[in-house]
Amino acid sequence: MSELHTTLKRHVDDGTVPGAVGMVARGDDVEVVAVGGVDLEGTAPMARDSIFRIASITKPITAAAVLMLVEDGLFGIDDPVEEWLPELSKPVVVRTPDAPVDDVVPAARPITVEDLLSSRTGWGFPSDFSLPAVHALFDVQRDGRDLSAYPDPDTWLAELARLPLLYQPGEAWLYGTSSDLQGILVARASGRSLPEFLAERIFEPLGMKDTAFEVPAAKRHRFTSYYGVDATGVPQLLDAPDGGWSAIPAFPSGQGGLAGTADDWLAFARMLLAGGTANGRRLLSATSVSRMTTNHLTARQRELGALFMEDQGWGYGGSVDVSPVAPWNVPGRYGWVGGTGTTAHIVPPTGTVTILLTQLGMRGPTPTDLMRDFWRAAAG
Repeated sequence: MSELHTTLKRHVDDGTVPGAVGMVARGDDVEVVAVGGVDLEGTAPMARDSIFRIASITKPITAAAVLMLVEDGLFGIDDPVEEWLPELSKPVVVRTPDAPVDDVVPAARPITVEDLLSSRTGWGFPSDFSLPAVHALFDVQRDGRDLSAYPDPDTWLAELARLPLLYQPGEAWLYGTSSDLQGILVARASGRSLPEFLAERIFEPLGMKDTAFEVPAAKRHRFTSYYGVDATGVPQLLDAPDGGWSAIPAFPSGQGGLAGTADDWLAFARMLLAGGTANGRRLLSATSVSRMTTNHLTARQRELGALFMEDQGWGYGGSVDVSPVAPWNVPGRYGWVGGTGTTAHIVPPTGTVTILLTQLGMRGPTPTDLMRDFWRAAAG
């Protein structure tokens, strides 16, 4: 048994998760371990092609879509977004982060495409959830793991635009909201829905045949059940295979709405490692991939996001390791974790891809013990 298999099986055997698929790819050498079952009842064993709600490892894919439109010439990195998102044309900002939501000043400058890409829009979650503007955001920024809670994108954006920014555009890294704004930007600028654009420009060229905002009936025998944990630590079913992903939602969330498989995300990761090319075709320029996988944050901005990033940085759609605080934190490592119990990273210095998919939701933004054990095993 490999260390990867031993690690994942231990967490299944002790009841941490019902099942898991772990993948570590180094070039053409790919180790895949599937352990446990697709649900608590064990109605079917976990398999390499099991489908999961991948949650926030959707974010890098959405960021790549925005960069494709930059390369198409529809807008520039530094362009204001108000042409496509006019609801955001006159934002206001709370006077200080702890000020009441009605104590506001005008934004010092427009919100730009780069602000969305780097999660420095001014909306989103900081490490301190007690701030009044953050409380107001919770009423609009629903849990991306429950897409039925969202209205259509136009309605959602109108709701968001009525809230003040927590920080001036470009000033602070804040989690989550910017990726949903990216998804709306892609749809409006391209004239296609986000599901259509991603399918045409990313999923089909890369052969990501099981990644989408819905899981059709013919594939639901491979779709895992999704669980949360109650106050006593007992898993509770939150979504069954015929539940929330049985149709495209009213709000296809750019920050966490996709379902897919480990092999599909591997195809996306290999495109990034190859500088934007796959199957003899260029999807992104090497410059865009470099911008996507490079830290854009200052030390102060990283400090503000410490609850989420644990002393690392942020590129476009994912974190970028800048500090080797643990064996798996290799400077340049890029990727993210998903609230449904998923994690996916590329390690450009070694050409490694690591992907872990489970179906037990996280209880907070801090990576789980299982994720850390997986990263440790993957790092060797």
